[in-house]
Amino acid sequence: MSAKLSVNLNAVAMLRNRRDLPWPSVTALGRIALENGAHGLTVHPRPDQRHIRFSDLPAIRALIDDEFPNAEFNIEGYPTDAFLDLAEANEPEQVTLVPDDPTQATSDHGWDFEGKGNYLRSVVQRLKKRGVRVSLFCDPDASRAALEAAKATGADRVEFYTGPYGGTYDDPARAAEELSKLEAAGKIAYELGLGVNAGHDLTVENLPALARAIPNLLEVSIGHGLTADALEYGMAATVQRFIKACG
Repeated sequence: MSAKLSVNLNAVAMLRNRRDLPWPSVTALGRIALENGAHGLTVHPRPDQRHIRFSDLPAIRALIDDEFPNAEFNIEGYPTDAFLDLAEANEPEQVTLVPDDPTQATSDHGWDFEGKGNYLRSVVQRLKKRGVRVSLFCDPDASRAALEAAKATGADRVEFYTGPYGGTYDDPARAAEELSKLEAAGKIAYELGLGVNAGHDLTVENLPALARAIPNLLEVSIGHGLTADALEYGMAATVQRFIKACG
């Protein structure tokens, strides 16, 4: 079964925020993505609201509820009380917890599951009591011990950080090395009963090899590369291209 595509709207929001104008519309482009086969929409609201604004979340929730009831809303973020309150208020199907500092430009590493296990366990349980599926951002070379600690939090899935793999676009040898790490970690996660998501710097070109390396891959969340392609091909055609690349 092919991995499902969740379209990350942060880059669209960042472009909109360059001007005090309502376009490009996050919800309009989200609608096009869902109309053309995307399984869901992802946002990562940061405290400074430099791309997705808190006010975007109810509009995206309403879009899915009113027009695409089988689609999913995935909200990513560092689990402060403010973030958790925001997420719970907008009833996502999935929350992806990331170990971001608010000043980071983007997510660039996974959780220290062994060191943060007790902290994450309480957060995961809070969300699961609300019926939310929880995914934890995970390094691509995570060890068995780390993934066992992730499983012990009660999380449903891990999302492998694919930035190092995406960064090898001009180096096939390094790409193979990074892919082997993801393949090994993916096998361990599967053995432990963790669902596997992936995200960061994924493209039409590098997705097929990732899907082959992790045949149990459930979902990919893609924003930057997909938005860049949408400038060239349009959102509708781009979503179709990425779905095909997922296998």
